[in-house]
Amino acid sequence: MQTPSTREPGQSIAARPLTARDVRTLALAALGGALEFYDFIIFVFFTKVIGQLFFPPDTPEWLRQLQTWGLFAAGYLARPLGGIIMAHFGDRTGRKRMFALSVFLMSVPTLLIGLLPTYATAGYAAPLALLVLRMMQGAAVGGEVPGAWVFVSEHVPNHRVGLACGTLTSGLTLGILLGSLVATAINKLYAPEAVQAFAWRVPFLVGGVFGFFAVFLRRWLAETPVFEEMRQRRALVQELPLKAVLRGHGLSVTLSMLLTWVLTAGIVVVILMTPTLVQTLFGVSTTRALEAGTLATLSLTFGCIAFGMLTDRFGMGRVLAAGCLALLSASYLLYRGVAQQPEHLVPLYVLAGACVGVVGVVPTVMVHSFPAAVRFSGLSFSYNVAYAIFGGLTPPLVQLMVKTTPMAPAYYVGAVCLIGLGVSAYLLFVGRARFSAMSAS
Repeated sequence: MQTPSTREPGQSIAARPLTARDVRTLALAALGGALEFYDFIIFVFFTKVIGQLFFPPDTPEWLRQLQTWGLFAAGYLARPLGGIIMAHFGDRTGRKRMFALSVFLMSVPTLLIGLLPTYATAGYAAPLALLVLRMMQGAAVGGEVPGAWVFVSEHVPNHRVGLACGTLTSGLTLGILLGSLVATAINKLYAPEAVQAFAWRVPFLVGGVFGFFAVFLRRWLAETPVFEEMRQRRALVQELPLKAVLRGHGLSVTLSMLLTWVLTAGIVVVILMTPTLVQTLFGVSTTRALEAGTLATLSLTFGCIAFGMLTDRFGMGRVLAAGCLALLSASYLLYRGVAQQPEHLVPLYVLAGACVGVVGVVPTVMVHSFPAAVRFSGLSFSYNVAYAIFGGLTPPLVQLMVKTTPMAPAYYVGAVCLIGLGVSAYLLFVGRARFSAMSAS
């Protein structure tokens, strides 16, 4: 048993129940995260239109799509810089300040994307400007996502961290759902010519407004009890937080990066790329693909909460293993089933979306991997560097792989799920003592 002088900050509240204030904090944090993630992700639903508008008209279709996915990936490549800087100040000056700043820094470039001139007007300056704005968005979301996980996990009792992280992740996926709904509505309300002429701008302009509303919402949130306790005890890290992470927490960084790879495979391939891929690979209409994607994302939103609750009940290792096996199977069934019978797209996609909910386990493992003094920096560095690598390379890699076989997306997700199973085996059999608070006994 730990003494007051050695215990982890926040452990004194471990046994208390979840309060109304905790629920309010989770709700506001999740809603703000949804609005910000909408801003970052709306780009993916208009990749075909953006590719046509921001590159020369004589560009081959496969190259145009590859270039557009490259612009999308640029946002991921910028995430580490924003994440490292915000995490540094988050560990030194407070979680709340960075939590509010990140959403403001997201709303500005989103608004500007909606106002950009196209290639027909500005030539190559158009894709270059879009590249810069996507990188600005990436830097903002690099601080938002890990900061949000740390923020909610430090507000709730220790035995509800899974629920907190699952709920926050659900809020982020709700942002994807909002993007899918808006994209579906735009494609239903406007003819393809009108979408290409002006309607594609509407979601970005709306997103800018969403972002400023999220800034307002976060004014109601309080600093985390864990950080306040460290500040009162003068226990804040004195050296560069990232230096402390790299010197003493290499194993935690490695595990977190591998789990981030699992997260990117589920979110980027299954949720974000599949609506576009099923159109090009299996001839599914744009409207039907977006509708199916909307339902899959709704299923994912509930799946994250469910996996988070299961983590609190059964432990990280067991739930992660079950979730990776489910995602591997569901991804294969989705692409095999749609290839043979496209009319089964909706139920197969909904099932796959629910299984992607295993990503709700990932932040719980990462939060428990680092001590409070460097938690923001450790989680942010691991998550953002891994997402820059895997999230940045996955879209163009999968786009190239599908030229060989239409099952390539499922094979990619399945291979990464095997890595997730390896991490779950470590949690269950090797790292049990280290993660005793949450892992299966």
